[in-house]
Amino acid sequence: MPFVKKIKSDAYFSRFQVKYRRRREGKTDYYARKRLITQAKNKYNAPKYRLVVRFTNKQVIAQIVYARIQGDFVLTAASSKELPRYGINHGLTNWTAAYATGLLVARRALTKLGLADKYEGVAEPDGTIQLTEALDDEDAPRPFKCFLDVGLKRTSTGSRVFGALKGASDGGLYIPHNEKRFPGYDPESKELDDEVLKKYIFGGHVAEYMESLEEEDDERFKKQFATYLEDGIGSEDIEEIYTNAYSAIREDPTFKATDKSTDWKAETLKHKVHRLTLEQRRERIQEKIAKFQAAGGAAEEEDEDEE
Repeated sequence: MPFVKKIKSDAYFSRFQVKYRRRREGKTDYYARKRLITQAKNKYNAPKYRLVVRFTNKQVIAQIVYARIQGDFVLTAASSKELPRYGINHGLTNWTAAYATGLLVARRALTKLGLADKYEGVAEPDGTIQLTEALDDEDAPRPFKCFLDVGLKRTSTGSRVFGALKGASDGGLYIPHNEKRFPGYDPESKELDDEVLKKYIFGGHVAEYMESLEEEDDERFKKQFATYLEDGIGSEDIEEIYTNAYSAIREDPTFKATDKSTDWKAETLKHKVHRLTLEQRRERIQEKIAKFQAAGGAAEEEDEDEE
């Protein structure tokens, strides 16, 4: 077959459309997003809620979000940076912290909607899969339903994103899911080991790692868990810390702003360049004209003196 040069004509480029900006930046999976936000037409504009879970290097962020034409709106949010208020000061990005953050955002949402007393969820988690069910009373409100939004995170078995899912589900939200992606699930027998999942919920995997690392490499253990040791926390204390934290979250999930040492708004305004008004711009132009004319008159006088 002879060589054929492929030429893209003006007609091609006049019809070419670039992808959405967030798709070009690799930030949004629009194939998944379309299915998460599309609502049935007979729902009469009822929002379709998503449990959005995102991870940074320092924190876990969980939000309950619904979409509108104008953009996404956040019903409520929680961050693992709030966990020190409940006694969890270390490991704010691990699986158990994700569970605690999911529990916090669930209890906060239900408190805001007035459903906290009706749907308490799983107060004493035992590692079993328990979906929130509607109450028997006909007049009772149905459970708050939302769907997990993992973004671009890989949904491998045991991922932290499912820790947040489990926390939100135990917190009283109805999130359709099954046991296949939780720690302890065996794909061969297709069964979930409840004890393994319970161990992760109460930080047992961290305690086990602390014990094994202390036996194998004491120097590395002291370096890696230096902040734990400074606060006098050992492997035997971790389960109690998380148990107390879950109880404290259920008692008071409301958001409380922390006291800031610096007024960052005032600091930001110091460096803000304020736009001039029309009158100020005109005055500035007249000042420049007057300055230029004065400089020109002085130059002419110098020329006359030289002559």
